[in-house]
Amino acid sequence: MELITEFEFELPRGYVDENGEVHRKGVMRLATAADEILPLRDPRVVSNPGYLTIILLSRVVTSLGTLTNIRPATIEKLFSADLAFLQNMYQRVNSMEQPTERCVCPHCGEKFEKPINFMRAE
Repeated sequence: MELITEFEFELPRGYVDENGEVHRKGVMRLATAADEILPLRDPRVVSNPGYLTIILLSRVVTSLGTLTNIRPATIEKLFSADLAFLQNMYQRVNSMEQPTERCVCPHCGEKFEKPINFMRAE
């Protein structure tokens, strides 16, 4: 079984850049030990532990629309719904097990599990 290390997603609202362009689709990679440990030394996290989420997500979100250099300032400007979406996604993809969902075939009724799709249905 191949280990999936990157997950595509689509934000519920989208990041609005300085030009007014909305970026909704992106990619999040699995977190490393360094991703979780190094931000703890950041002065912003030391003075405000809640900021850990901002730095952590800026490290693991590798692209957002046409943006490929995701910084804490980018994550800070997300709408609350999008931040909550990414926090939930981070927890699910970095859990011990591959994130899956239970499904039922609409044709034959067979139950099965499949990898979670974080992209919105089109």
